[in-house]
Amino acid sequence: MREQDPGSPRDRTRAQLVEVAAELLASQGPDAVTTRSVALAAGVQAPTIYRLFGDKSGLLDAVVEHGWASYVASKPPVGADADPVEGLRAGWELHVGFGLANPELFRLMHTVCTPDGQATAAAGIRMLQARLHRVAQAGRLRVTERRAAGLIHAVGTGVVFTLIDQAEDERDETLADTAWESVCAAILTDASTAAITGPAAAAVTLRAALPGLTALTAAERALLGDWLDRIAESQRVPG
Repeated sequence: MREQDPGSPRDRTRAQLVEVAAELLASQGPDAVTTRSVALAAGVQAPTIYRLFGDKSGLLDAVVEHGWASYVASKPPVGADADPVEGLRAGWELHVGFGLANPELFRLMHTVCTPDGQATAAAGIRMLQARLHRVAQAGRLRVTERRAAGLIHAVGTGVVFTLIDQAEDERDETLADTAWESVCAAILTDASTAAITGPAAAAVTLRAALPGLTALTAAERALLGDWLDRIAESQRVPG
């Protein structure tokens, strides 16, 4: 996201308006976020919103960007957990927890696309990819890192949407855990197995180590990486 001077009056006012809009969104839903209601709650004149954001859509875009920034900032650093699989699960639980705590914001974040919001969301995906790389290095991943990232992202986001669409008193509290177990069955090797099991897991593990194989040239590493990806995909076992 673009750098701003947090000390300037303009940016302090902008940040205040985004916070007020986010609070109205959370408490009353998107229809409550109007230029008039936000201006009234923030104690400013409505033209201030037009000067800073252009219109209501621009204000909502800023709320989305703020939401993505808060979401990514809440994620623990990659490598904070000694067990890479536990780190992966922690990321899953944070994702689900954020969505349940901020249902209207979560909906908006996944329906409104802005360049700054997309860039911050991409940073979150890169953190997921880095966690999966650690899992692959540990010999625990049996599908390609790319496929695992896509599956976790798709299932995790789908689970949140399913849960926030359910009435709170009828919500299936076990759904997220069951979905996580299904994802683990599809992408992870058995933790109780000391040796890497099967050619797919072996290919994925060696693929994760490719950057350190300095005995090979860059072209050779690229070719080997392509072969290993093909092995991992061809040997994929349904979860």
